[in-house]
Amino acid sequence: MTLEWMGYLAAACTTLSFVPQAAKTIRTRDTSGISLWMYVVFTFGIACWFGYGLFLQSWPMIVSNAITFVLSATILGLKLKHG
Repeated sequence: MTLEWMGYLAAACTTLSFVPQAAKTIRTRDTSGISLWMYVVFTFGIACWFGYGLFLQSWPMIVSNAITFVLSATILGLKLKHG
């Protein structure tokens, strides 16, 4: 038995924890309390984790980071658009 289930659990927890913030930001378009540089670095980091997941062929890393990347890139785009 492998511990791959733990990867899926961790991926689900970290991705789902990000959804409420993303939903609120997308709904309100309010990015005043968000640091631009934090989201630039965070989004880049998520892209790196996604690439690493591809390299390892780790589905928990690939799926969770793909979803989180879309959400964080959306927030970053809103921050750039609305300041």
